[in-house]
Amino acid sequence: MNLKLLQPEVQSFITSNLKSDVASLILKGSPFEDISISDITEQIEAKKRCEKKLPTWFEHEGIYYPNKLNIEQTSSEKTANYKAKLIKDESLIDITGGFGVDSYAFSKHFKSVTHCEQNATLANIAKHNFEVFRIKNIETVASDGIEYLKKNDQPFDVLYVDPSRRDEAKNKVFLLSDCTPNLKTFKNLFLKYAKTVLIKTSPLLDISATISDLVHVKDIHVVAVKNEVKELMFLLERDYEGEISIHAVNLHSDSQDEFSFKLYEESEAIVNFGYPKTYLYEPNVSVLKSGAFKILAKKLGVSKLHHHSHLYTSDNIVEFPGRSFKIETVIPFNKKQFSKLGIKKANVTTRNFNLSVHDIRKKLSIKDGGSVYLFFTTNSDDEKIIIVCSKL
Repeated sequence: MNLKLLQPEVQSFITSNLKSDVASLILKGSPFEDISISDITEQIEAKKRCEKKLPTWFEHEGIYYPNKLNIEQTSSEKTANYKAKLIKDESLIDITGGFGVDSYAFSKHFKSVTHCEQNATLANIAKHNFEVFRIKNIETVASDGIEYLKKNDQPFDVLYVDPSRRDEAKNKVFLLSDCTPNLKTFKNLFLKYAKTVLIKTSPLLDISATISDLVHVKDIHVVAVKNEVKELMFLLERDYEGEISIHAVNLHSDSQDEFSFKLYEESEAIVNFGYPKTYLYEPNVSVLKSGAFKILAKKLGVSKLHHHSHLYTSDNIVEFPGRSFKIETVIPFNKKQFSKLGIKKANVTTRNFNLSVHDIRKKLSIKDGGSVYLFFTTNSDDEKIIIVCSKL
């Protein structure tokens, strides 16, 4: 850490140049003695990435930022706050602490938090920022989290792990066995030191396969932010052998959609299939990732258009975890029939359809945008149809 970067005049320069071209700043060189322009631009680039992802850090004076890759790899403030509310207990250890965003969120719900980070520089940065925030219940340890567990042999109520999804060549990986630490190898060790283990994994992982790779899984959380899946989390509880609950959550600016179910309910659910009725529903991405295709229809009392379409319909409006539409008309997928509608501009979505959105726009001469929503899909009779909607 170069603490000279925290001098008021340097901080002012960083803030005033957040929108400046970094290449131009590098060419001009540093306006400060004993502070390189590379150190300054590293702070600028990292802070810029925090404006929306970590607004509390961005808005607070005196924050020291690591390189931009560390910011890219950290949890967002919104997802950190969500996971921190899942568990409330006495002690937690974050064995892959990183920049400290998750530890900061957990500190609001635990009496004590141990933040382990093997990169000494990053650990010092996190410690500095905790002090800036005046957080008193986080202990920062510059150590490998697993080695710290073995050395201290200290029990914790909760262990949190967000393994690195980069290999030695800095390439992205996502399988449990390719991450660091290897979750398949250390899952039993984690449960030895903590009665509850919360694991953050890549959203690309297959849920069923991951359950098989782990032990004592109690809850799974699929967390999306503004309809983009960001985190897939597995909560393990020592000796738990009960049914697994899945929670599909889509976080908005000031609200959230959530749909929860037991894993076995999806396999046992009987779904009704039907033609488009008065309303059409499109699940958000967290629901789709969770695999709640049949149980969603059963619990909400809606019909499914087709086994593979994942679009739902009803005569009476229901509160739905996703987008809801009023159906204006339904026609077969036919260029001549579509031209009669006179639609030149629309929002196009495909579900279980053999053409891409790009190909459809080209084939039917549809521009993007407007208030009309077109769903190109397949009905329960395996017929290709166009559903013309207005958004609710």
